[in-house]
Amino acid sequence: MTEQGKINARQLAILTLLFSLGSSILIVPSGLTAVAKQDGWLSALVGVGIGMLLIGLYVALSRRYPGQTLVQFAEQILGTWLGKLVGLLFFSFYLLLASLVLRNVGDFITTIVMPETPIQIVHLLFIMAILTGASLGLEVIARTAEIFLPWIMTMLLLLIVFLLPQIQFDRIQPVFEAGTKAIIHGSLSVISIPYLELTVFLMIIPSVNKTNIGMPFLKGAMLGGLVIVVITLLCVFVLGWDFASRHTFPSYTLAKKIQVGEFLQRIEVLVAIIWFLTIFFKLLLCFYAALLGFAQVLRLQSYRPMIVPFGILIGVLSIIVYPNIVYFRVFAGEIWPFYSATFGLFLPLLLLVVSWFRPPAASATGAGSGSGESPPGGGQSGGNQPSDSQSGGNQSGHGQPDGNQPSDSQSGGNQSDHGQPGGNQSSGSPSGGSQQSESQPGGGSSESSSGEGQSGGNPSGGNQSG
Repeated sequence: MTEQGKINARQLAILTLLFSLGSSILIVPSGLTAVAKQDGWLSALVGVGIGMLLIGLYVALSRRYPGQTLVQFAEQILGTWLGKLVGLLFFSFYLLLASLVLRNVGDFITTIVMPETPIQIVHLLFIMAILTGASLGLEVIARTAEIFLPWIMTMLLLLIVFLLPQIQFDRIQPVFEAGTKAIIHGSLSVISIPYLELTVFLMIIPSVNKTNIGMPFLKGAMLGGLVIVVITLLCVFVLGWDFASRHTFPSYTLAKKIQVGEFLQRIEVLVAIIWFLTIFFKLLLCFYAALLGFAQVLRLQSYRPMIVPFGILIGVLSIIVYPNIVYFRVFAGEIWPFYSATFGLFLPLLLLVVSWFRPPAASATGAGSGSGESPPGGGQSGGNQPSDSQSGGNQSGHGQPDGNQPSDSQSGGNQSDHGQPGGNQSSGSPSGGSQQSESQPGGGSSESSSGEGQSGGNPSGGNQSG
């Protein structure tokens, strides 16, 4: 099954932007400054550059198999069973990613906002919102993102403007002190969150009603990366790299520093609102991709009957995925980059390389001499085929009003009618094999054989016997 709703290129760019921000604006600056120190913003820039290459990989796959999701073209490239296995692996990745994002929400609220609230209650409330969004479909999700985008960008702009008086430029010096190795190592934080996770959009791109999806996808991912660079710079400028590296959510702490006169203080709620909105769309898209992928692997008509069971499943996984927020920092820095690289880099690259040796042309047309499938109209590919393609037995072509009529329903078949009551007719198969049909007087059998050295061939090359 495929998604019935369609989104436009602008909505694709917006969804990519919100997905890229997602959990990144809160947790990525900490990982960047922990490795590259005050050069964390340089690591972010390197990560954005490498992320653009990953976008190119995803766009190349999407263009090679237009109108197909990752699960669908994986079966086409690798075969049915191996393709289904790869589809199930990606489904598990999307489901785990949704569970991790949900756990990020629970950790943030129970650590910063409402420490006395059980994390299970927080997860339950968020899951209810996610189930509602998934049941409405991708088109509604995209329209909702369009509505919230201006508010998100306005609050981000206000955050940057209000922090300008707090900036201390000496905290970024000396530049390049961490060294090239540390800068590249630090970039793994941005590459793994969010760029390697953008493979989720291989399940969404087929629903875009525009063939040129490269630029909208690239623009959304690049703008999201630049916002991460700016947030990391502000964390270094205002908090210092050492303070930012010790906090799991330095962006939220950053907003606490805002003070405009004596009347505008403690507006960190801006960051909280931005993060809740962006992470909602990231979680929703991950959950949607998991549902759609599973439905396509099993060839179900709709993913909606699975919404509630999988909602319960991600709720359970979010509790057991890691024990506490301290372990999350180890998991995000040492385990997740390599795990996400398997699904965001190696498997898509493998699919692209294998697809070069298995071109998609035959399946794109729905027929082909090597595909073993019948083209539209009942045509058959291969060697010499029987000329009687109608159901109901053999027929003879006597041309009488009440007699059986000759039939050639093969695509591109050639017929020769000699106008005789018992005249034989031949029909050419689409694959070029020559066929001969002989009508027996009083009999209803039609035989087909390859005409070797027969006379009366028609101009299209099929040998016929008169």
